[in-house]
Amino acid sequence: MADPTEEPSLDDSEAGGGPVKTFLEHLEDLRWLLVKSGAALLVCLVVCLYATDKIVWLLKRPLKQAALIQTGLAQKVLIRFGTNSLATLETFTNRLGPLDLGTNRFVVLQTEPVEVGTNIFLSIRADPNPSRDLLLSSATELVYFDPASPFMSTLHLSLYGAVLLASPVIFYFLAQFILPALKVREKKYILRACGVGVGLFLGGVAFCYFFVLARALKYAELWALWMGVKVPEWRAETYFSFVTKFMFGMGLGFELPVVLLALVKIGILDYRKLAGMRRYMIVVNLILGALLTTPEIFTQVVMAIVLQLLYEISVWIAWYWERRDRKRAARLNVT
Repeated sequence: MADPTEEPSLDDSEAGGGPVKTFLEHLEDLRWLLVKSGAALLVCLVVCLYATDKIVWLLKRPLKQAALIQTGLAQKVLIRFGTNSLATLETFTNRLGPLDLGTNRFVVLQTEPVEVGTNIFLSIRADPNPSRDLLLSSATELVYFDPASPFMSTLHLSLYGAVLLASPVIFYFLAQFILPALKVREKKYILRACGVGVGLFLGGVAFCYFFVLARALKYAELWALWMGVKVPEWRAETYFSFVTKFMFGMGLGFELPVVLLALVKIGILDYRKLAGMRRYMIVVNLILGALLTTPEIFTQVVMAIVLQLLYEISVWIAWYWERRDRKRAARLNVT
């Protein structure tokens, strides 16, 4: 007969919980968490302030890639004088006066001064096979119209970069604060969810940066041209805000499977409920695409399609988990 004074043994998965602390001790731990996180963020902010030009180069890369995307039947012509780009234009014929522009979608017209006797003329030479660097130089320019804007943009970009750079360290300090109070099973689920969540967030940012962003910028330019408005340049601060918010929103959108599967694990959702919600999730994903991205249609539709694909993957994983649990229960009943 068991001793009633003996404490019940805990399963290994239920062990843990850490030492019991008083309320003031928890407040002290929280204070140190905030101090260490703030120090890490400040150090990363200084690093990003020093490397602002590198951050700007990274954010301008999709703008240059958008210059390589050619749509429609028009031929893009870049006019240059020496090493300077003067203007870009589009033509629907491969001839410009006596000049034959060839059949390539990108053509460079190089203007050079030519001295004939005592006169100086301006000659024009067509280059139907320009280098990639010349094509990238035809990208839409970024400009500032306010003397304070460069400094404010530097602070904003450095802050965004510091948050991204310091987030692993901050999450580590946060784990030191939270995990000791959790049981072994809870720690396992939390760590798995964090690992998958970080991977999906970075995957969403990378998908946006390398695949969607340049096309979204090109779409915005085409929309302006359809309205009858040329886009030779954009406000730099507006462009940086557009790019950072779009990448952050896409990264957040990729967290959808983590949220759904966490609800499945705690019993709020299951495979049948998820499958039954499919028609409603199409509408929800369209709304999320509008909230998490920029105002134009292209990015919202792309975001909605990606969220729907992630939702279908979550439904499949929920089905697999239920099937695995049924097989495991059947084996236990047999034994």
